[in-house]
Amino acid sequence: MPESAWKLVFYTMSWSYSTYLLFFTNYTFFHDPPSVFYDWKSGMTVPTDIAVAYLIQGSFYGHSIYATVYMDDWRKDSTVMVVHHVVTLALITFSYAFRFHNIGLLVLFLHDINDIQLEFTKLNVYFKTRGGDYYLVHDILSNMGSVSFSITWFLFRLYWFPLKVLYATCVSSLQSVPNIPFYFFFNSLLLTLLCMNIYWFLFIVAFVAKVLTGQMKDVKDLREYEGEEGAQRAAALLKDQQRLQSEDAGHLNNSAEGKHVQNGITKEKHL
Repeated sequence: MPESAWKLVFYTMSWSYSTYLLFFTNYTFFHDPPSVFYDWKSGMTVPTDIAVAYLIQGSFYGHSIYATVYMDDWRKDSTVMVVHHVVTLALITFSYAFRFHNIGLLVLFLHDINDIQLEFTKLNVYFKTRGGDYYLVHDILSNMGSVSFSITWFLFRLYWFPLKVLYATCVSSLQSVPNIPFYFFFNSLLLTLLCMNIYWFLFIVAFVAKVLTGQMKDVKDLREYEGEEGAQRAAALLKDQQRLQSEDAGHLNNSAEGKHVQNGITKEKHL
């Protein structure tokens, strides 16, 4: 849960900053994607506000590679996740070095919004059962988050990303800069990113199908743990959650009956 809370804060701040740059400054990259290559030249100065976004995002994805490999539980899509982080970090690094930072800002904007909704939904899934109690508001919020996550994933990553980013890099770039360097290299990375977006969208479709057919009653992660060790860790986490909930419920019952627990012994409360 702390990880999801931290990611929610980070993605909210980073996406808000990208939104500010694209819609509240002089940058017209979202409404006019070909403009990302207007007046492009090798070695041009990177604006400070975009450089700040690059520094923050590069640091985050550098850490994410380490966290996915060495800290997170290994899931069915963990390999794809590592590839995603490597591709993203490569795009951030090389687009900054070769001054394709304008299109990079647009890519960041189109992707971060889904991560906000994902972490928001995960937090509400955690919060809907606490201390042996069920909280309807968090159940509703988790369901709303799942719906909005599915819709915006398709809109931002599978519709606007090809329409605005890939068209600009594949077509408009050659119109503005006929001999633009690293054309195939950067477009191959962006196409790889699109393929991974499609891959994860299949999980979303599977989730929606299970909900609509009644096979799933609660919002949960469809990405399975891989390997015996991963399954054991998942089972251990589930047992710990159940134990904590049982203990919380026991404390509540004892309090209601006028008892308290001290050193593992239940005693009567006296006024």
